[in-house]
Amino acid sequence: MRRQIMKAMALLLVFCTAIFGWAMAETQEAPVVYVTISAEGALALVRQEVELTDVDGDGALTINDALIAAHEAAFEGGAEAGYGADTGEYGLYITKLWGVENGGSYGYCKNNAACASLSDPAADGDEIVAYTYADLESWSDAYAYFDAFSMNTSANEETVLVLKVSGFDADWNPVETPLEGAVITVNGEVTEVVTDMNGQALISLGEPGEYVISATAADMILVPPVCVITVE
Repeated sequence: MRRQIMKAMALLLVFCTAIFGWAMAETQEAPVVYVTISAEGALALVRQEVELTDVDGDGALTINDALIAAHEAAFEGGAEAGYGADTGEYGLYITKLWGVENGGSYGYCKNNAACASLSDPAADGDEIVAYTYADLESWSDAYAYFDAFSMNTSANEETVLVLKVSGFDADWNPVETPLEGAVITVNGEVTEVVTDMNGQALISLGEPGEYVISATAADMILVPPVCVITVE
């Protein structure tokens, strides 16, 4: 009898543990990431908030999952119409982004750092930026970014943003340098604000609301940098 009681208690413990694990999984919130996409030099999606789940079923939460979710949320026809990926010699890679199929001329970064493949992990709070090249001959598009993806300010408060551009030195080591002479845009409109030799731009916004800050450069093609400023 004692042995039967112990066996029943063990089974009950296993059952309760399973139920507890299931309940925790049900109540645990999915990680949230932010996806920005530019197509051929123009912003198409700005910091789209998506919940990160294992959409592709590979057992991990990755950049690929984030891009699929972003297309499902914001592209007409969803990921099936706007996004594609395949596996090659160097891992998982993009075959279509925001409806653009250009033979493989795509790029993507996580938190402004280059990634090895779409299988790179993604986690809560990550900023994913993906883009199609505008220059399909020499692939000269330069990845540019501000020192913040988002910020809050008050009306008419002067805000300083620093713009940098990613590149390589003579030995092909990655380097980041301030970008001088870039023209700041606000919600797609060109302003008179230009970055100085330190890449700094002084921005003041008068009306409450949400503003998408980006930049262009006369002497290079920029992957559009993004900072969303909320004026309270």
